[in-house]
Amino acid sequence: MEIRPATAHDLPAAIDLLRSAGLPVEDLTAGHLALAATDEGGVLGLIGLERFGKLGLLRSLVVAPRSRGEGIGRLLVDALEKAAHGEGVSELWLLTIDADSFFANLGYEARDRADAPAAIRGSREFSSLCPGDAVLMSKSLA
Repeated sequence: MEIRPATAHDLPAAIDLLRSAGLPVEDLTAGHLALAATDEGGVLGLIGLERFGKLGLLRSLVVAPRSRGEGIGRLLVDALEKAAHGEGVSELWLLTIDADSFFANLGYEARDRADAPAAIRGSREFSSLCPGDAVLMSKSLA
């Protein structure tokens, strides 16, 4: 397995995986995709990032059903954090419906939605794609 930068060619696989996981795809573009975990059989998982200056919105972490439980999600998050930090992102934010314990185990802390920075509040994911009961979480990369 390798983790590599995602490309526009990964977008159809990302949409299929996200839809099968019940995650939003309405505004997903190739520009949102950051990294892909692949093997000879194809895409095993993907993770996205939407940047707002020094803030980042972790988006669209998804692992293919056949590869769940193998640590691919953790590897993708770790690789994204390192890449984002290297590009000047100091804090990552995310919204999740049911993966808050997964992200808490990776050092993300639940936050009150009212505490979200204006850039994150203004994102389409925050304002319309994720339901109001989605858990908002953040992690400092400093």
